[in-house]
Amino acid sequence: MPRAAPSPDPSSPLPVWIRRGTREYLRVSVALFLAGFATFSLLYCVQPLLPELARTFAVSPAQSALALSVSTACLAASVVLAGALSEGLGRRKLMFISMALAALCNLVASYLTQWPALLAARALEGILLGGVPAVAMAYLAEEIDPRGLGFAMGLYVGGTALGGMLGRVGMSAMTEFWGWRNALALLSVVDLAAALGFVWLLPSSRNFVRRTGLSAGYHLQAWGRHLRHPGLALLFLIAFGLMGVFISIYNYAGFLLGGAPHHMSQLQISHIFYAYLFGIVASPVAGALADRLGRGPVLIAGTLLMAAGLALTLLDALAAIVAGIVLLTAGFFVAHSVASGWVGRLATQAKGHASSLYLWGYYMGSSILGAGAGWFWSRWGWGGVGLVSLAALALVIVLALRVQQLAAQAANSVKARAVHS
Repeated sequence: MPRAAPSPDPSSPLPVWIRRGTREYLRVSVALFLAGFATFSLLYCVQPLLPELARTFAVSPAQSALALSVSTACLAASVVLAGALSEGLGRRKLMFISMALAALCNLVASYLTQWPALLAARALEGILLGGVPAVAMAYLAEEIDPRGLGFAMGLYVGGTALGGMLGRVGMSAMTEFWGWRNALALLSVVDLAAALGFVWLLPSSRNFVRRTGLSAGYHLQAWGRHLRHPGLALLFLIAFGLMGVFISIYNYAGFLLGGAPHHMSQLQISHIFYAYLFGIVASPVAGALADRLGRGPVLIAGTLLMAAGLALTLLDALAAIVAGIVLLTAGFFVAHSVASGWVGRLATQAKGHASSLYLWGYYMGSSILGAGAGWFWSRWGWGGVGLVSLAALALVIVLALRVQQLAAQAANSVKARAVHS
């Protein structure tokens, strides 16, 4: 018979929050920034290396792309299980182990001479990295004062933006000077140092309650409760739509800019990833605004900013396309940082499970919409990609309005009970 988790003890002490403005809050924010940086730089560092990998290992361009896709696919599969594993192992320990071992896998991959061995190392790296994103969201939701949660979550998402950018642009520059193997090894050492800085800075959990001996039934019930929660389920769908549109635009922007009438080189096209700098700035700003103005309005504003940027890319002028990509990138990081922080607020228990489901939707959106947009590209070009992406963003706004309504109803219900008690 499945062993159930112990029910919360009503007499247990109140949470001991880490408040914004304190030294501990700064340590947490910097530590989670390092975690986001390491995770996304390790994940995406091979994207600009695909032509080099194809030449080195004598494989086709499609085969070389497996160096990235095996990692993201394994990450999508492992992120759900990592949230469950952290309930018994602990948040801080699991994140450090995941970051350090993934960096070592990447370091080993830089010296491998056989293509199947490199793919195996990248697959293992994806599995290991699943221990960071979901657990980081759960840690912040458990430890940070709710009034400062948005800003801390925004800094974490900003770290993912910087890691994603340097994992693409930085690798291209280092490869020019030192070759792809040395560039990959150097990035691995940097990310291993980031893991050590993370574990040194991050305070031990105060509000986390370790649960040992949890059965598969407990985990299934926890995931089921979150999926039946109307607000959380909608946030999982919002993550699917936001990331799906974001990846779709970046996937096919290269085809748009490389073709007529722009005819940009691959190196020139890679510079569009500097738009991530705007995401680095926008994420913590959006989190701070969400703490002050509410999550719903800021989430909707970020999605509208994405839509405005997307509309600009439908124009012919190169300046309009570049400006549109910048706006879309900033809007994405605004919306994603707010939505991911909202998950931790709505999930009253098993926060690791809730965070992992959000990220499952996030990476599934990347896989399904990112690939599915290719069907529209092949038939109607950039206009087809743009229109289906605008439709997805319109649905995200409808869902966000509904989550805002549900959250307001829940808050009013709590206030009513407090008055009558």
